[in-house]
Amino acid sequence: MLLRLFTIISILATTFYAVGQTSGIKGRVINIKTNEPIAYANVFVANTTSGALTDTNGYYVINTIPPGIYTLTCSFIGFKSNTIFEIQVTSVKYTTVDFELDEDSRLLDEIQIVASPFNKTEESPLSIRTIGSTEIFRSPGGNRDISKVIQILPGIGSTVSFRNDIIVRGGAPNENRFFIDGIEVPNINHFATQGSSGGPVGLINVNFIQQVDFYSGAFPANRGNGLSSIAEFKLKKGNDEKLTGTAMLGSSDIGVTLDGPIGKKSSFIFSARRSYLQLLFKAIGLPFLPTYNDFQLKQSIQLNQKSSITIIGLGAIDDFKLNKSVNDGINDSTTIDRNNYILGYLPVNTQWNYTIGAVYKILSQHGYLTFVVSRNHLDNTAKKFVDNLEVPENKVLDYNSSEIENKIRIENTSYTGGWKLNAGIGYENARYTNSTFRKIEYQGRPIINNFNSTLAFQKFSAFAQASHKYFDDRLVLSAGVRTDFNSYSPEMTNPIKQLSPRLSISYTFTPKWSVNFNTGRYYQLPAYTVMGYRDSSTTLINKENKIRYVQSDQMALGIEYDRDTYSKITLEGFYKNYAHYPFLLKDSISLANLGGDFGVIGNEEAISMSEGRSYGIEFLAQQKLSSSIYGLISYTFFKSEFRDKTGKYRPSSWDNRHILNLVVGKRFSKNWEVGMKFRLLGGSPYTPYDLALSSKKEIWDITNQGVSDWSRLNENRNPLTHTLDVRVDKKWFFKKWSVNVYLDVQNLYNFQAEGQPYLNVSRDSLGNPITNVTDPSSYNTYLIKNTIGTLLPSIGIMVEF
Repeated sequence: MLLRLFTIISILATTFYAVGQTSGIKGRVINIKTNEPIAYANVFVANTTSGALTDTNGYYVINTIPPGIYTLTCSFIGFKSNTIFEIQVTSVKYTTVDFELDEDSRLLDEIQIVASPFNKTEESPLSIRTIGSTEIFRSPGGNRDISKVIQILPGIGSTVSFRNDIIVRGGAPNENRFFIDGIEVPNINHFATQGSSGGPVGLINVNFIQQVDFYSGAFPANRGNGLSSIAEFKLKKGNDEKLTGTAMLGSSDIGVTLDGPIGKKSSFIFSARRSYLQLLFKAIGLPFLPTYNDFQLKQSIQLNQKSSITIIGLGAIDDFKLNKSVNDGINDSTTIDRNNYILGYLPVNTQWNYTIGAVYKILSQHGYLTFVVSRNHLDNTAKKFVDNLEVPENKVLDYNSSEIENKIRIENTSYTGGWKLNAGIGYENARYTNSTFRKIEYQGRPIINNFNSTLAFQKFSAFAQASHKYFDDRLVLSAGVRTDFNSYSPEMTNPIKQLSPRLSISYTFTPKWSVNFNTGRYYQLPAYTVMGYRDSSTTLINKENKIRYVQSDQMALGIEYDRDTYSKITLEGFYKNYAHYPFLLKDSISLANLGGDFGVIGNEEAISMSEGRSYGIEFLAQQKLSSSIYGLISYTFFKSEFRDKTGKYRPSSWDNRHILNLVVGKRFSKNWEVGMKFRLLGGSPYTPYDLALSSKKEIWDITNQGVSDWSRLNENRNPLTHTLDVRVDKKWFFKKWSVNVYLDVQNLYNFQAEGQPYLNVSRDSLGNPITNVTDPSSYNTYLIKNTIGTLLPSIGIMVEF
């Protein structure tokens, strides 16, 4: 059916296709250290005869380029050449590509070392990967979702479910931080798990993204409060010549993106999306129906040659309902039981959030000064009733919470005497509210957890980093320090306690070979759900328990081989040691083992005593698109462990051990492209149920699911999983508009992954739980096989105008 529809659209578009369309590339070239324009720099399109020289103000224009994907290189005597891959040129508008060239201190007759096309920096010479917009669009199985796309990179695991949890080098999903054009965004997914991250679908519209720099370690000092990853999203600027747009119809949502000028010194790009994901989930027989809406805005204002303002806005409205008719027409008893089980424990959830901010940048002769202000707000509501009957006596969960942050950051970057210096300060005003009514199991008996909490405090940060190159740029040293502190409690007010030093060393043996090293200590504030938890007497119990920042000492060593401009091979080893992680007293487990499911985590009593470690090795071989072929192979072997209540190391919930990705693609003539992705993920550990406790009537009636036996923490392990995704793209370029149609097939051979079995109660013909005849205080229970995965073909169309 979908293949037939794809063919019909292709024929219709070909009927109106106009050949011979051309467009162009324009931009500016500046000196990265002085921000001065570079005149007469050479900008050329690889594998073509097209190119141009910059004028006296650093501007260039390359005309009459046929629509397609190109690689652009800029070079000038005395500077390191710079290459930008996979630039999409369309017939609708000129594509803007700006270059920042770094001075080359070596003599002309020495061996040339060009700037790394894979975005290696002085501060982070390893553990950083860059993904461009074209790579995001075409990623097989990615469905234009950045959280899924980055999972092809080494060290990045995921959960085997309909979620986008990002698990980096064995760290929990709450250890990741996200920045959009320098503005922090707490979460990049719809239906976020409060106290963690992740959700079933991405929030950021990829039409905005120019590139993503993903750090899995070696974090620069100006980015804090993350232990596993930092993701820097760099957004496109709006078209400064005319109003253009893109309409998109995909398998899960419909949206429109508009961009254009606002006067002579400003441009904008805006998008709105509305999902019909609930229709897809209903069609494939899932018992939950998520609906989302999101909005995104960027405005760029060039005040003058030396100063600019960037305004960012991002918002989402999410609604998570239950599909109570999921079993209509179903005859398979196992499927019916599994659906009823999920309907029994999943809450109904409504969530909205937004981030708005501005970046004011002032250029100077030897650097730039940046002022960043922002505000983000999350509101989260969840309710659950026994048997989904909304009457007061059936209520087991009624939760409402909000998180509000107002932030200011000032930082200065300068280049002087061969040094790159970055320093700054930050301030945040945080407010958290929580209203909780929850019936839970505690030490084998049901209790009611009922409290209201309001928490307000101030956060402060300071950072500095210095980098210098030696021996004709072969040796690069970078050292930084950071501190974070706040007014929450005496345990967190001392900036010396959270002093976070870091050191990076990179040495280039030959133009192709280099060795890179980084070590550092990083801190992260516990989740607001932990900090704002109160007991029945309204005491901030975790403040009384002296909760503190989580600490992670990390080290990474790698070797890199750059075979040519388009390809590289890297091998990295890493070690992460955790201390002061919140240890949840109710279940006697580390918070690091939670976060891969819907709902809220950390809303309970904890102490800062959990310890853990994660270590492993990563391999990456990558071929960027040169003429027609691209590919990537990444493999990670690692162990992730945390101590249990007896002090023994146990596998963490993210201890998959093996992660393998294979991506290959080819561009054909007439703008056809085919890509394939194979992914293998080792089985994750899980904790078996306490069958006797779970079957107790008073316990089951409030939990409607199995209670884990935490004395056997992660004792069992799921089988490994593997999937194959395939994507086909076809583009048509007309005089003033273009069409891109794609067919994306996830899980091509319909692999059925196995998860932890569900524990359910037996029911009679009326749906009532059956009492255990040998123990009248318990129900009869049984296990339901939990299989995850389905063949999921989808078709999408994008029209640019």
